[in-house]
Amino acid sequence: MTPAQLNHTAAVLTDILTFKQPADSILAAYFREHKKLGRQDRYEIAETVFAVLRHYQKISAIVPKPHTKPRQAALAALIIGRSADADLIRHLTEQEEAENLKSLFDSTNPFPSTLHITAELPEWLIEILQKHYDETAILRFSHSINQPAPLDIRVNTLKSKRDKVLTQLQKEGFAAQATPFSPWGIRFQDKPSLNRHPLFLDGTLEIQDEGSQLLALLLGAKRGEIVVDFCAGAGGKTLAIAAMMANKGRIYAFDIAEKRLANLKPRMARAGAANIHPERISSETAPRIARLYGKADRVLVDAPCSGLGTLRRNPDLKYRQSPETLASLQAQQAAILAEASKLVNEKGRLVYATCSILPEENEMQVQHFLESHPDWHIVDCASLLSNYKIPLDTGVYLRLNTEQHQTDGFFAAVLERN
Repeated sequence: MTPAQLNHTAAVLTDILTFKQPADSILAAYFREHKKLGRQDRYEIAETVFAVLRHYQKISAIVPKPHTKPRQAALAALIIGRSADADLIRHLTEQEEAENLKSLFDSTNPFPSTLHITAELPEWLIEILQKHYDETAILRFSHSINQPAPLDIRVNTLKSKRDKVLTQLQKEGFAAQATPFSPWGIRFQDKPSLNRHPLFLDGTLEIQDEGSQLLALLLGAKRGEIVVDFCAGAGGKTLAIAAMMANKGRIYAFDIAEKRLANLKPRMARAGAANIHPERISSETAPRIARLYGKADRVLVDAPCSGLGTLRRNPDLKYRQSPETLASLQAQQAAILAEASKLVNEKGRLVYATCSILPEENEMQVQHFLESHPDWHIVDCASLLSNYKIPLDTGVYLRLNTEQHQTDGFFAAVLERN
């Protein structure tokens, strides 16, 4: 890292460490404003920013109130998270800064041995996790989310087949391999930039985590059916469902955010998905939803959640959530699940999913729903996946974790009427 890169890193951290907006959005906006930054500049800045976020607990232990000292936070992250040596740090620092960081070189373990610092997780989250997991499991989880995430893509079967695409990518020199579970997935460990690749530009490839791809398989939408993606967002899962249905049938993509749905429309055109109908709704009880009561064959609820299964990619989320936001999300999840169930016909299927690892958002939500809706039951996810010859058995529920499955943390429950 150069002194200029360090200055840029400190500048962008000034906004990021308020934890008011997603770090990747702030970083992208900063790069747009500073167009002269080259690829290597952006790489060094981004890697150091995310090292600060991943190791914020340890940095806070040696740099009090790091949000007020972003330059020192960045220097500490270079040592803790990027294995920088003393010579590099002295090259980048003034004498006073070097003295403040001297403890990192003088001590083999300068950090308190409390669990939240060792695990690099905020205390409120540790308290919740301790209700369900022992210390060893918490530390395994924290270690897994501090590892780099691979890049997963989905081959759009409306355009091509995975084997053909994989062969082409490997011939082009990409270190690509088939994902172990999704029949459409390809994984890159080195995270190449694909947004200018012809296969991406023509809609053959979509960036989508393997765990997210499996949700479409659990939904099991068939040609000619009526499907509702209740919280469609930018539509990654919607597009996977459309490909499964071979453009036959009708998919309603609901979301409360006009901007997210606007992002879906060009993706639909690129993917050749002609059976998706994006519709903005004001809430889960919007009047336009009522016209579909009892008519949908399949309903997917990828519920708003804490996102704590995606901490590899979004380490700032653990500081943008809190017990209060979690309680609010749980109430919202319960309301959405109850309303979405009204759309499902007598022989239909409802899939509830989150990218969280907290039982409060997952199993406990499903149990609460079943207690208040005794005419519904759980369908075994492992059995459904075995129908596609997918060797993945996490029990009745789909429970994916970063350590074991190399995906984001995902949860899914499949529900049908009695």
